[in-house]
Amino acid sequence: MALTPSTMMPLGTEAPDFNLTNVMDNKATSLSDVKKENGLVVMFICAHCPYVKNIEEELAIVARHYQHLGVGFVAISSNDVENYPEDSPEQLKLQAQKHGFDFPYLYDETQKVAKAYDAACTPDFYLFDSDLKCVYRGRFDASTPGNNEPVTGEDLSNAIDALIEGEPVVEDQLASMGCNIKWK
Repeated sequence: MALTPSTMMPLGTEAPDFNLTNVMDNKATSLSDVKKENGLVVMFICAHCPYVKNIEEELAIVARHYQHLGVGFVAISSNDVENYPEDSPEQLKLQAQKHGFDFPYLYDETQKVAKAYDAACTPDFYLFDSDLKCVYRGRFDASTPGNNEPVTGEDLSNAIDALIEGEPVVEDQLASMGCNIKWK
């Protein structure tokens, strides 16, 4: 598995709009549907990536915690399912059910949304403030498969905490690392 870093969109970038199908209920879901009063986390994940598998249980916990504090969460999978059928909408739904994802999980069949966000890897995280300006982009935490670092969600959580508390989000942010998005 090749390790790919996130490309880290410039801070202050406005969240690109989207309207994608939610794999959980087959309903169209847009950016305005998932935005909450205290911000929004947009994450590019998938079902087969070992870097996503490494964090998915803690990701569900972190998302549940912050959703109760008015932060929206949305997952997007943009992988080419023709060549990676383990990332099909059906498999994404099974992943979400298995790990208790209680946020929309969207399928980006055309890959236009991943390109609009300049997403490069899975997982790839973006935090937007209430005005949908990027205040954080990077990793979930220091854990990767096999490095023996605990999965905590610390980097993303610290950024969300600062945002909620009205404090500046630290600008020294570390790129997420994972599998490359499987482009068509």
